[in-house]
Amino acid sequence: MATQQPKIVGIVNITADSFSDGGQYLETDAAREHAKKLLADGADVVELSGASSNVNSAPVSAQEEIARMEPVLAELDCAVSVDATKPAVQRWALSKGVAYLNDIKGFPDESLYPELARSDAKLVVMHCISGVDKAVRQEKSVQEVFDSIYSFFEQRLPALEAAGITRERLVVDPGMGLFLASNPEPSFAVFSHIAELKKHFGLPVMVSVSRKSFLRNFQKSDDCDIQSRTLAAELFAATQGADYIRTHDVRALHQALATVGAIAEGAK
Repeated sequence: MATQQPKIVGIVNITADSFSDGGQYLETDAAREHAKKLLADGADVVELSGASSNVNSAPVSAQEEIARMEPVLAELDCAVSVDATKPAVQRWALSKGVAYLNDIKGFPDESLYPELARSDAKLVVMHCISGVDKAVRQEKSVQEVFDSIYSFFEQRLPALEAAGITRERLVVDPGMGLFLASNPEPSFAVFSHIAELKKHFGLPVMVSVSRKSFLRNFQKSDDCDIQSRTLAAELFAATQGADYIRTHDVRALHQALATVGAIAEGAK
């Protein structure tokens, strides 16, 4: 099965309560060094986040989000993405000339559209079945999730384009894990339809499955290795045509993709 070389987006959570690394990079120096390590490990893009979407995360003001990210962003000489839902934070990111803006709510605030249209940033338009700014524990059927994904993008993408945002700047993310459902079946089903989603909307696709709970919640075991399961899922996403893979463990993914690529070349 052919595996393309997606861009690797390395995650820097400058937060107290993110899913798997909350508190590790809350201090500016730690976040800065982690970002630089991700680049050295092979990241094409570094994504900064100043607020968690964890189910149990505490609210963070726009001012605090910006204060967490600003000193780190100032030190980075690379393509940077900012993961934010608050318009004030998004406006700040645009003013800094970031390469990507990632919104887990998929840019619902139409008052921001003129500013988005004037910018050059690529927009990662993510689907979240709950429509709120954090994950929610709720079981959903596979059909409910697919209906939600298609309905969301069929409404949101034309609205963004009508505002003057060109298709070349749009990236779609169907969501994974608790952004779809608390049961793992919908996430696995979406995996098998990445190529179909990409073809249907005619846009690049981002996949973000790193350390997500649905990978723990099938074939549960006390010795579950979430990093191994994450890498397997990310490699499968690459075989399905994912254009961007957002991950915590850049080194493992970068080396795995390089290895698969070398094997594929040798087999020709």
